Amino acid sequence: MESSQNEHEKELSGWFYPSDKMKSEAYVSSMDNYKEMYTKSIENPAEFWGDYASEFFWKVSPSKDPDKFMRFNFDTKKDRVLIKWMEGAVTNISYNLLDRNVGRGLGETVAFFWEGNSPEDSKQITYRELLSEVCKFANVLKDKGIQKGDRVAIYMPMIIELVVAMLACARIGAVHSIVFGGFSAESLAERILDSTCKILITADGSYRGKKLINLKEISDDAIAKCREKGVSLESCIVVQHVGGDSKNGCASPVSKKPCPDLKTNFDESGIDCWWHDLMSLASDKCEPCWTDAEDPLFMLYTSGSTGKPKGVLHTVGGYMLYTACTFKYVFDYHPGEVYWCTADIGWITGHSYITYGPMANGATSVLFEGTPFYPDSGRFWDVVDKYKVSKFYTAPTAIRALMKFGKAVVNKYNRKSLKVLGTVGEPINPEAWLWYYRTVGDERCSIVDTYWQTETGGHVITPLPGATPMRPGAASFPFFGVVPAIVDEQGNELEGACEGFLVMKQAWPGMARTIYGNHERFEEVYFSKFPGYYTTGDGCKRDSEGFYWITGRTDDCMNVSGHLLSTAQIESALVEHNAVTEAAVVSCPHKYKGEGIYCFTTLMEGVEFSDELKNELKVKVRTKIGPFAAPDVIQSAPGLPKTRSGKIMRRVLRKIARNDRNIGDITTMADSTVVETLFENRPHVDFMPE
Repeated sequence: MESSQNEHEKELSGWFYPSDKMKSEAYVSSMDNYKEMYTKSIENPAEFWGDYASEFFWKVSPSKDPDKFMRFNFDTKKDRVLIKWMEGAVTNISYNLLDRNVGRGLGETVAFFWEGNSPEDSKQITYRELLSEVCKFANVLKDKGIQKGDRVAIYMPMIIELVVAMLACARIGAVHSIVFGGFSAESLAERILDSTCKILITADGSYRGKKLINLKEISDDAIAKCREKGVSLESCIVVQHVGGDSKNGCASPVSKKPCPDLKTNFDESGIDCWWHDLMSLASDKCEPCWTDAEDPLFMLYTSGSTGKPKGVLHTVGGYMLYTACTFKYVFDYHPGEVYWCTADIGWITGHSYITYGPMANGATSVLFEGTPFYPDSGRFWDVVDKYKVSKFYTAPTAIRALMKFGKAVVNKYNRKSLKVLGTVGEPINPEAWLWYYRTVGDERCSIVDTYWQTETGGHVITPLPGATPMRPGAASFPFFGVVPAIVDEQGNELEGACEGFLVMKQAWPGMARTIYGNHERFEEVYFSKFPGYYTTGDGCKRDSEGFYWITGRTDDCMNVSGHLLSTAQIESALVEHNAVTEAAVVSCPHKYKGEGIYCFTTLMEGVEFSDELKNELKVKVRTKIGPFAAPDVIQSAPGLPKTRSGKIMRRVLRKIARNDRNIGDITTMADSTVVETLFENRPHVDFMPE
């Protein structure tokens, strides 16, 4: 038994190598090849990225002068933070994703196989057809008064119209702000208000498995909340997705699942407009708006440690180059292959690796509305076989959840088309990595465990499938143009094998340029802790072989099923309940989600802690933020461990959440007796790993 255990531990920390077939086909086929390209990318970035830029269409080409091609300053002590790539070059990303691909003979190539929530719902759309739809909707936006630089909110399910809407914005120089369809009305309103959007694009509803999501009803609530703040949207354009019929001419087929609970309050005399009505009148010809490489493309909100989401702003040229390049090399995508990223476009993964990166390469992708478990736990592998997917990209939380069903479910499907398996959203634990490699990939697929963030725009530390030796749980090595460093608490760079704070030393094309409307916050969050570096907010260790391993967040954020959530935001929702006087939230290990949400609540005098109250608090968080933020554990806390200055000692709460009595030094705690009380009140938790 001990020998078997030792063997398993050896596997988890072992080395795995790309297959000979993968190496023979790959763009980057060896570590020497990688090192040569990487060295050029950091020593001569203007030449490296300039060569790559030549593959795209430019109305005005990027300057060949290295000092004009890129400029950056990360040191707040010297000047304001500045990041510029190819400023003065003029292009349009919609043109490059659509017209350029049609012009090079890919017009009849399938851009997306759309796979609905139900296996019976499917459709495909070619690059030529997509160009026509995008031009039509671009004209719709122009008819609604949308101009270059205007912000457009998009709150939609995973349907083809979502891609059409975002590329139509890009075509006319408008800035899209996509809000994940799982967010609440309050979260949607908050983002509309912060980004000063003029219109909202949504759908009547969508299904996630058996659950109906009334998107229009939520949108109406959000619009009402905006009105309460004195802001009125000019239009709300609605796709008739689950409540329509085939005569409406929407790009995605209507759902075949009956939806008697759909709530669509449609006011034709007000701001509401049906997508299909507007599209039926629009021309399918629309000249692109030519934009500077540094003009804004989109903003996407990510959690902040203060609780207020940050509108991270990405620009046209650098983002186009970086997502295209990372997609090509990290997934080793070749023409004719079918690629599938299971993420939602409401997150950065969907922006970069469903829409922009794949389409910049003329790729054929699967656009998936469903879940891994509907109608059964074989859905992923059924879709892989149906479309002969060769490059597959999903989250560790999905992999861990699928592991529960065992190998038999996976083995019912062929999966021979698979070549590269990717993971995204959080570090993958070695056990899940090994299961993914062995059970899903049959030990022949390369695993690319990608590390990146909303702010980075694309992969920054990642294996390359034909070159990098694989180690379960390792992010591996930096991508081209990325120069990571590990620093200590004082900001001193550490050499060799070490552990500390992960930072970046120089700019890369895909990184965010600012936080919308608040550059000071951008500087404070990402550049003030260690002046001269971009601070990721993640801990990291580097081993003696040079591999980078991400160890988790170092700020007050947690990663739950790949969703970055602010503890402050959840605490704020909890204390809005009139029974709660104070709340503290920490993460805890979760078998399937990676991290769970563990809440400590101090109640008003005389209020009883009950199951009913716990349910009310969970509903409060779901309503305020969204279902994915619902607490896993809510514990009664008559008192919280605090320093004498009143600061909550979260490290102690994390120990209590884990039932770990090795709490360390508590000499600075004002009242140490609360610790034992919290341990005594701790409920049994069955989702934590043993």
